[in-house]
Amino acid sequence: MTDIFDDRRYLVPFRSALLPQLFADVLVIGSGVAGLRAALAAAEQGREVVVLSKRDAATSSTAWAQGGIAAAVDEADDPDQHVADTLEAGAGLCDREMVEMLCREGPGEIDRLVEWGMRFDRDASGAPMLGREGGHHRSRILHTDGAATGAALASTMIDRVRGTDSIRLFEECTAIDLLTMDNDPGSPVIGVLTHHPTHGLQVIWTAAVVLAGGGAGRLFRETTNPRTSTGDAMAMAWRAGASIVDAEFVQFHPTTLYVAGSVRALLSEAVRGEGASIVDRRGRPIMAGVHPMGDLAPRDVVSARITEVLAESGEPCVFVDATRISGGFANRFPGLASRLAEFDVDPATTPIPVHPAAHYTIGGVQVDADGASRVPGLFACGEVSATGVHGANRLASNSLLEGLVFGARAGRAAAECDDAGRRPRLLAEAPPRRAGELDLVDVRASLRSAMWRNVGIERDGEKLQDALEMIDFWGRYCLDKTFDDVEGWEIQGMIAAARLIVRGALARTESRGTHRRRDHPDPDPAARVRYGWVRGRETPVRIPVAVDAAEADPLPNRGRKVPS
Repeated sequence: MTDIFDDRRYLVPFRSALLPQLFADVLVIGSGVAGLRAALAAAEQGREVVVLSKRDAATSSTAWAQGGIAAAVDEADDPDQHVADTLEAGAGLCDREMVEMLCREGPGEIDRLVEWGMRFDRDASGAPMLGREGGHHRSRILHTDGAATGAALASTMIDRVRGTDSIRLFEECTAIDLLTMDNDPGSPVIGVLTHHPTHGLQVIWTAAVVLAGGGAGRLFRETTNPRTSTGDAMAMAWRAGASIVDAEFVQFHPTTLYVAGSVRALLSEAVRGEGASIVDRRGRPIMAGVHPMGDLAPRDVVSARITEVLAESGEPCVFVDATRISGGFANRFPGLASRLAEFDVDPATTPIPVHPAAHYTIGGVQVDADGASRVPGLFACGEVSATGVHGANRLASNSLLEGLVFGARAGRAAAECDDAGRRPRLLAEAPPRRAGELDLVDVRASLRSAMWRNVGIERDGEKLQDALEMIDFWGRYCLDKTFDDVEGWEIQGMIAAARLIVRGALARTESRGTHRRRDHPDPDPAARVRYGWVRGRETPVRIPVAVDAAEADPLPNRGRKVPS
């Protein structure tokens, strides 16, 4: 039976000539830091730009980000040290050239933010107050109000975009799918099918699409991500013929608030950078003897250790003890203190209950230094992309920096595209609808539970195979109840993205970075490659990684308790 993974025509139940049509030089999908930076860069090149935001523009992972922006802006720091820390965290799979680009161009992006009005925390002398987070050997994290950096960054960039005449921001406008020449995967992108609750379906034709639609954290039951992070941006690119790389690597944030009735709000690593520690219910530090950096070890190490402690104790959570933070928790982290007060947690006197949750999608659309994918006219940046800078595990606070650096690069490159020889054509009719629709609410909940249970922090082949079989079952059904049912489109994207993650996790028969398998607990030197997935091919493309003598493979059982 043909299913949604092989049949792309199910997404085109109309003839394009019957729909409202708009035109843009560059179309950006996503209103987070990467998308907005790309839009501004394209506009600076004299292009007319349209930005699509699935919800209101401020609803993005960027706005939710508590962690700051990592950049070597201090005189005692330098980009080479930032490069070294990034490579170490990446567990042998980073693209060194891309990492160097990120770390060298980062300080310039910080200067530009300051010019645009972004406010960073500063000391009495006016110098930036630089924090330290997991995996960093230097204090290089710029913050706003301790842990409100993302909200300040989003506000700064949205204001900049709204003040740019050549950029139109369409809010509450969902990108349904990318449109390609003759509807063939791998052929040039010529537009996007969109949906707006007031205007319904419409087509936006364009010379270039910059895909910046975020990650896939909402595929998991426990997540720090907003409701927009459903993986459908990755699925769109894959259906259009892009290569999806590193899909198996999903970063779990080790410390998210664990209180009945609360959302899984993350407790920023900056708290540990100020001296807090992770303890069990008896107050015993759990990271002692596990890693040389202790509580500031890379996130994959800390998440794995917490999982191990919870399995041994049977407890539902561990705790962050922030009672001894110099100057007081509320003074250093006013936003976090306010959030905790809603649940009657006083961090000045009481350890904060925490548990790991899905946080960041490392894998995504394979792109070059300018954000270009293998599909002509399609660029990607931010969390939906796979630049190679994160390797197998993202270094803390490198994500917002990546959005700035590679968003700017993608926007400039997209502005160079023209649509010569690429004109809109009528699209094929949809095939007959298949019988046996599934309940969307039930599928969404079941998918997220299955992903958390079988494809979470610790994995094994049997559970991964179970997850793949469930996903394949759901994929045999047409889930949209009506052509205007946006939830149906979104569920289809979630299923496709989940399948890519599971296939990647099954293919990687080793433990490396965020990918840990109980049945293959050690890293395999022969697996120091990146796996790419292209539609129509069931086996991965092996992408070699340049080996540098300074980038050692992770030690066997990295992150597990070691003898003192």
